[in-house]
Amino acid sequence: HLQTELENAKSLTRLSEKQFDGLKDAIRQLQVENEEKTTLNERLVENAVAEKEKMAEQFNSMNDMVEKLQKEISMLRSYNKKSEKGWFRLPNSQKESKSTTAAKGTSADDTAAAQARKWGAFGAVLPSKPLYTIKAHREDASCVMYDGTNLNLVATSSSDATVRVWDTSNGQLQATFSGGGSLPMTGVDMSGGLVTCCGADKTCRVWQYKTKRLIHQLAGHSQKITCVKLFPGEKNIVTGSADRSIRIWDISRHIYTQTTTFRHSSTANCSDVFVETQPVVTGHLDGGVRFWDVRSGDRVLDIPTLHEGGVTSVQWKPGSSHQVLTCGRDSTMKIIDVRTQSVVKTFRNSALRILSNNARCSFSPDAAGKYVACGGGDNGDVFVFDVATADLKKRLSSAHQSGVVGLAWGKGGTNGQQIATVDKSGVLVLWA
Repeated sequence: HLQTELENAKSLTRLSEKQFDGLKDAIRQLQVENEEKTTLNERLVENAVAEKEKMAEQFNSMNDMVEKLQKEISMLRSYNKKSEKGWFRLPNSQKESKSTTAAKGTSADDTAAAQARKWGAFGAVLPSKPLYTIKAHREDASCVMYDGTNLNLVATSSSDATVRVWDTSNGQLQATFSGGGSLPMTGVDMSGGLVTCCGADKTCRVWQYKTKRLIHQLAGHSQKITCVKLFPGEKNIVTGSADRSIRIWDISRHIYTQTTTFRHSSTANCSDVFVETQPVVTGHLDGGVRFWDVRSGDRVLDIPTLHEGGVTSVQWKPGSSHQVLTCGRDSTMKIIDVRTQSVVKTFRNSALRILSNNARCSFSPDAAGKYVACGGGDNGDVFVFDVATADLKKRLSSAHQSGVVGLAWGKGGTNGQQIATVDKSGVLVLWA
């Protein structure tokens, strides 16, 4: 009897082993099928994402094309209206021109000046009076920049953590962009339908102006970002930070990439790039100016101790590959020649004081860069100097009740408005 039970137990054990082996084979087969389906699913997801990105790029390209065509149509309509009013009509003869001018009691020079003011892109227009005075921000402003492509727009940034865009033809607010927090915005730039700003939250943000959509948040700096600048073509951005690095970002694709990092022992307060083939120029807290080759990643030139107390602004001269305008905490502006690494002009006035690390100065936008301008950090005045003589050409007072911290001199849009300033009280002045 025991022998029989033992054999039955062995038989049951063998049966269980066979069933267990069968289960293992079934589980193994299921695992293989699951891996195949997982791989297929991942491939389908990747294809779907790639197709979505491709469609998004095509959609953005179409939007850019439509926007460009709309701008061209608007410009042509504007030109047509001006033509109907006679703004572009030329006299039939020199005699008719002289008689018309004499009848109106104006000289040829006055006529040319009026045309230059109406169409600022044709030359530099010296400011004469405030055209619009706007309470742009509830706290102190930090920067002002004209749109590099739509010349009728100007952007401002502020410690109230916002960037705002204004129409220079009527002084009206067009858009407000928020950094999503309460930390100050320290710099702004605008061109090619993009608005970018940097701030104390260590992030640089990029929006599409038309859609008001945030398309990039550039993260990588470990301390506040002090300056930002769009490259020509709006495919790259350069940022400087208190972490003593200067970074180049590629924003031409759906996902941004950081391409190059420059490092220096002193914080960069400001930067500029005129064309992609020129080096990026940066001004630093130690008073030096440095030049960086984006392609090689090397520092190609170092001009130390140019300003006492630090450099607050740098700008390539319009149409020049060898002259740069700088502004410093020593309350002077200087033009340096990159070829000789020397100062060729110095501009100063006893009433001009630079009191912030982000105070901006600017060349006039004409091809010769005939003038330079800067705002007073204590009295709120605007100072315009003649580049040829280094003499003070104009001093404009009473528009600002507090110190000017930012100045921009654009080419002028259809209304000819060219100069904008912002102050510590958040006031924006558009000058006529």
